[in-house]
Amino acid sequence: MPELKPLHADHAPAVLAFEVVNRGYFAGSVGDRGDEFFDRFGEWFGAALDEQVGGVCAFHVLVAGDGSVLGGFNLYDLEDGDARLGYRVAERVAGRGVATAAVRELCGIAAARHGLRTLRAAAADADVASRRVLAKAGFVPAGPADPADLGGAPGTWYRRG
Repeated sequence: MPELKPLHADHAPAVLAFEVVNRGYFAGSVGDRGDEFFDRFGEWFGAALDEQVGGVCAFHVLVAGDGSVLGGFNLYDLEDGDARLGYRVAERVAGRGVATAAVRELCGIAAARHGLRTLRAAAADADVASRRVLAKAGFVPAGPADPADLGGAPGTWYRRG
């Protein structure tokens, strides 16, 4: 059974492998991170850990029994009981309820560990799977999202809480 864990320095190799293996899949749905992300992964990862230590963000990885990363489930811009939720899940487990279960778990963590009352998430209108995950996790549409927030695609902000 996969386990949702706070991001730790030891996760770096598995996170990079997750991003590399799923790069093409993500490019087709949530956008490609670009070559610079992969070229400077160590810097990005270190900055993410620093933001987590500073309490600005809370990053989590969904780890399989073999230690591989199946997804990233994150809380951004934690402030005044509010945060933005973002996630991506490996192609090999997409469509199996893994993302829904992890988002629900993260919502519980957000309230219990971080005192968050409201979570926001944006999904592209064409991303039916993400919209379904958010709905199953208790998010409701809250208004249009700026395409700049979604890699240029039109979309909707969702809210929970």
